[in-house]
Amino acid sequence: MYIGKHFFDLDNKSYLMGILNLTPDSFSDGGAYSTIDDALWMAEKMVEEGASIIDIGGESTRPGHVKITDQEEVERVVPVIERIHKEIDVAISLDTYKYEVAREGILAGADMINDIWGLKWDRRLAGLIAQNKVACCLMHNRDLPCTEDFGRHFCLDMEASLDMAGKAGIARDKIILDPGVGFGKTYEQNLWILNHLEIMQRWDLPVLLGTSRKSVIGITLGTPVSQREEGTIVTTVLGRQKGASIFRVHDVRANKRALKMTDAILIS
Repeated sequence: MYIGKHFFDLDNKSYLMGILNLTPDSFSDGGAYSTIDDALWMAEKMVEEGASIIDIGGESTRPGHVKITDQEEVERVVPVIERIHKEIDVAISLDTYKYEVAREGILAGADMINDIWGLKWDRRLAGLIAQNKVACCLMHNRDLPCTEDFGRHFCLDMEASLDMAGKAGIARDKIILDPGVGFGKTYEQNLWILNHLEIMQRWDLPVLLGTSRKSVIGITLGTPVSQREEGTIVTTVLGRQKGASIFRVHDVRANKRALKMTDAILIS
């Protein structure tokens, strides 16, 4: 599939999406990139280490995060998108579920919309994506965790997002799916989806996995955010074995090496 002008062979290769949070309150790196130059430096570093996509976020989505206005989010992300689009040869993803932010981000040069609500937060977003022919990542999410038959409800939730995408006219070759580890799920459900990630193959679409430094790793290992790299790499390797092809991470170099080794084994 194409993300902007960049071709991704998602049937045969794995790719890394580097996380660039322009937020003061993200759970892992809040406030680290408070200027455009800092953000540009980090984007360049992640590309050098092996990232093929840079995912830019202007509002924290951690549990208990404080929502900000559309305008504040636009002011955070648009200048950085413009600079990266101008100066770095990389696909740009915008992590937002808001119509106004997505519209301004696409105008600034974003090639993809990464929507943590799978088109369900703002029903106008699907049409915007279709009209501009940009790629999108539709993530599984819900207000409250499912209390019974998680696997069936997970699939129904994903089907609802895909139905919205189809009705809006989003082409199938522009859609990526994300199981939403850490969103609207209990600890046990997060482990279940990681163990049964092959369930995503039923839709015959590329799968993005985002587990980097998340609480499911911290709870399992009993480690703070700064000590979750090994746990993240385990989920990356397992996810690759189970069919995921894009991995959204903070630590690009380490995950790149892990994927290179995993792919070498899988194709041998």
